[in-house]
Amino acid sequence: MKVFDILRLIRLPNLLIVAATQYFMRYFIIEPMLAVNNFNLQLDAINFNILVLATVLITAGGYVINDYFDTKTDFFNRPERVIVGKSIKRRTAIIMHVTLNILGIFLGLYLSYKIGYWELGIIFMMVSGILWFYSTTYKRQLVVGNLIVALLTAFVPFIVVIYEIPPLISEYREILREYGVGFSYIFAWIGGFSLFAFMLTLVREIVKDIEDFEGDKAFGRNTIPVVIGTANTKYIITALILITLASLSLVYMTFLKDIYSLFYLFFTIIIPLLHVIYGTWKADGQKQYHRLSTILKAIMVLGVCYAPLVKFIIQRNF
Repeated sequence: MKVFDILRLIRLPNLLIVAATQYFMRYFIIEPMLAVNNFNLQLDAINFNILVLATVLITAGGYVINDYFDTKTDFFNRPERVIVGKSIKRRTAIIMHVTLNILGIFLGLYLSYKIGYWELGIIFMMVSGILWFYSTTYKRQLVVGNLIVALLTAFVPFIVVIYEIPPLISEYREILREYGVGFSYIFAWIGGFSLFAFMLTLVREIVKDIEDFEGDKAFGRNTIPVVIGTANTKYIITALILITLASLSLVYMTFLKDIYSLFYLFFTIIIPLLHVIYGTWKADGQKQYHRLSTILKAIMVLGVCYAPLVKFIIQRNF
């Protein structure tokens, strides 16, 4: 068993994106917005690192168990990328999954107890369970699997605010009550990133379903392309992208309106998404759909990278 194979199994690049997303939300969105009102972050650096590590461990465990149960389909769809059962034994994969989840849940429970909100630790147990049932059951059900992956992806940035806001409310309770203010604006901003992550992940999952059409059909999976056909699935992809673009336009015209955001969103999000629509209708093979999936992943990363620009805009205007 090679270290490289382990890193492939746990999807190291994806884990780095998960960690970067949470750091970006904290230091480029939440912290500068609090500073405008002379508030300070309440979760110290060590505890925040524990939160990120717990999230990464649970995510890695999810990747391992997904590959464990997907071995037969992966041998059909992409045999060259199969790891479990080849370079890593199936028993080893299960041990890795259990270990990663135990560590992730323990850190989540410890952090929740440490900050005085032990009930938040239930989140990590729930996510771990959802990832197990996703791999064994949900991903074979029409739409359900796609929605679960999209929701869990959207939860990555949102869990940062879930762990930060309760201590903030506790610390500044009197000030908030006196001036009748709250932290809804932070929820709104992080919620925007989460919604974007949800929509793009949903689109990407459906594109990946078209990519894996032959294998999913052979093994009786009820994915959208298998049930309604690839041609009709392209209409769904197009509609979801157009809804995403319309939402971005609405947010920009209602809340942003600055030239920096306009140029950034136009060149890194809007144009690439329009290219994905074009590419979806032109694609007719597995390689083309895999390329579209890669482009969508890059667009998601660029969406996260909008966070530093938000900090710049905040500091420039306030």
